[in-house]
Amino acid sequence: MKRLLPLLLLCWIAPLGAGPPGAGGSAPPATSQPGSTDAMVIATRQAPPFAYQDAADGRWTGIAIELWERIAAQNGYDYQYRELGLTELLDAVAAGRVDAAVAALTITGERERRFDFSHGFHTTGLAIAVPVRNANLLSALGRFMSPQFLGIVAALLALLIVIGVLIWLAERRANAQFRREPLAGISSGLWWSAVTLTTVGYGDKAPVTVLGRVLAMVWMFAGLIVISAFTAAITTALTVNELDGAIDGIEDLRFKRVLALADSTSDRFLAAEGIRHRTVGDLTEALRKLADGQADAVVHDAPILRYELSEAFAQRLRVLPFTLTRQVYGIALPAGSPIREPVNVALLGVIGSSEWPGILGDYLGTDY
Repeated sequence: MKRLLPLLLLCWIAPLGAGPPGAGGSAPPATSQPGSTDAMVIATRQAPPFAYQDAADGRWTGIAIELWERIAAQNGYDYQYRELGLTELLDAVAAGRVDAAVAALTITGERERRFDFSHGFHTTGLAIAVPVRNANLLSALGRFMSPQFLGIVAALLALLIVIGVLIWLAERRANAQFRREPLAGISSGLWWSAVTLTTVGYGDKAPVTVLGRVLAMVWMFAGLIVISAFTAAITTALTVNELDGAIDGIEDLRFKRVLALADSTSDRFLAAEGIRHRTVGDLTEALRKLADGQADAVVHDAPILRYELSEAFAQRLRVLPFTLTRQVYGIALPAGSPIREPVNVALLGVIGSSEWPGILGDYLGTDY
């Protein structure tokens, strides 16, 4: 019995001093996330100003990249970036070959069925890029022959005729300047209404009856409004905005040569709307084709279009001042990802902080 006691005591003490091979004590190894010894793989793609490589040092930067790096810092993640094309990136997230995808990724129902998303971090919309066309004589004449402008001229002429008939009816019996014969008298009335409207006032014809003078006074004051409206219509017809404004909405795209990125949100949106379009693999390629006259419009995310145009196509292309549909950007995660909750908590903290508006302003400008 005395021999057994030391042996039992030794068996009880030995496990307490044991540790994992190659480690001192019981401290766990440093990892990017619980249960992992490898750095997380974060897929991304060129989508400035949300994700792009700095030309000087090759470092990834952008709005989405800065957001992710703050999220990773708060959660203690170790990670490395892997650049993929859009289709390859989405497939990699769906298959779980990457831990997350960070770029300008729109949250859609179709994508949500394949994998998960974080909370949204930026709201924007699809926009249309078109060529900038300089105002010249031919383009101005073309606008003057447009249905809208001709309609304004027809309405003005009809109003002049109405006033001419009224002044003739009031003056034909008492004023020899407005002859009783309808054709000659109404012609004189039309002439009087035109010179009165334009404030030329030649004085060759003037009303003498009370009714005629009351009508003349009303027409002189009304003419100020009519002339202002007509001048505004002419000015609008000659502005660059109207000269480029052959596309005023989504319906106008049906008659244009439209480009979009393959497998992008704009590609799916145009297909859902039944708008025929061609797809390309790169936004810069699409904008180059647009600038070279090989297309009439490019549909893509508004902030990305504005950024690309400001960098390389400022004098040749512009973005129309409206959006086609609302979009929300998020971080893509494999379905059931264990980091979704900590990513969301950190994300909400970052975009709710006082520094987030400054980050957006640095990349998008003060009027984002």
